[in-house]
Amino acid sequence: MQPGTAVVVGGGIGGLAAALGLCRTGWRVTVVERAPAALADAGAGISLAANGVRALDALGVGPALRTASRRQLSGGTRTPGGRLLARMDGHAVERALGAPLVGIPRAALHRLLRTALPDGALLAGVEVTSVEDPADAPHARVHTTAGMYEAGLVVAADGINSPLRTRLLPDAPGPSYSGSTVLRAITAHPVPVTGDFQLTWGPGTEFGHMLLADGRAEWHAVVNAPPGLRHEDPLAAVRRRFARWHEPIPALLAATAPEAVLHHDVYELATPLPTYAVGRVALLGDAAHAMTPFLGQGACQALEDAVTLAAAVAAAPDVRTGLVRYDAERRPRTQAVAVAARRAGRMGQQLSGPLAVAARNALMRLAPSRLTIRTTLRHAAWTPPALA
Repeated sequence: MQPGTAVVVGGGIGGLAAALGLCRTGWRVTVVERAPAALADAGAGISLAANGVRALDALGVGPALRTASRRQLSGGTRTPGGRLLARMDGHAVERALGAPLVGIPRAALHRLLRTALPDGALLAGVEVTSVEDPADAPHARVHTTAGMYEAGLVVAADGINSPLRTRLLPDAPGPSYSGSTVLRAITAHPVPVTGDFQLTWGPGTEFGHMLLADGRAEWHAVVNAPPGLRHEDPLAAVRRRFARWHEPIPALLAATAPEAVLHHDVYELATPLPTYAVGRVALLGDAAHAMTPFLGQGACQALEDAVTLAAAVAAAPDVRTGLVRYDAERRPRTQAVAVAARRAGRMGQQLSGPLAVAARNALMRLAPSRLTIRTTLRHAAWTPPALA
């Protein structure tokens, strides 16, 4: 198929990756993002498993990723008192998959993706008002606050609350609350810690951290809570909640500036969508399969989407045929990963009963390390298609 003009709605990580994949296969791409450009540099950290790294390799930004990130080679899961429940050997995972697990500031990942795009491809501060996709027209029409664009392909990467998804699939249920809320930040300066990453599970609570390339650390605190609950001073609330948890948790919180803390309730698309493609419009990332963070696969699956979409439409005789293939390849995998992430949360951070927590901890201590590695491999073992 001869590539044409594509419009990507949404300039997050998934949208930028989709645009980059399409550019690499010959498309002329415009990314429309309603947020100002300055907001792209907000956010905490993100971990990418081997499948996310492989996707970025396919998009041509693997070397830049490795320069800006830190390999996560040693870590594990502990109790609030510091007792080790399970050890994760990043070396073994990397050997098995041929790609590392890395940690990177979200802003740094966003920056390397957008700088890889052609000049002028990203329009920030522009909102899409409607999309028309008549079956008998040669192009779809994307109406924005900056004018109208004709496109042979439209990618809806506009997030979990996607207006395009609502218009395309009006009967599909929207996001639902997972039962958890998350606070996260990056420390203001390096903190001496042992290991590259760590999770600590308490009843209905998780605290995790990972080291970044510059020595600072990203941390997150996930707690069971009703939606919309907010604190006047989020950092003070986290410090009170985790004051008696093992080091380096108090040290990480002490090294954090109050204004750096982000607080978000965790929502997901608990009801799977019936399709990721309608006409010449493809749904991608959170717009298609927003999932809970308990497997660390949300961004990785969006990156997989981006590479698969570019390859599918490049190999097809027309866009609609390519999107049928994209849907067939991505929907079963992403929806299975979303279910696994939900189950992981229920057996991990969200578990709160004392007897259930004690039983889980005992099983984790008895489980061989190869079982932990096998669980990681199951979701991160993915080989990207070639982008011609």
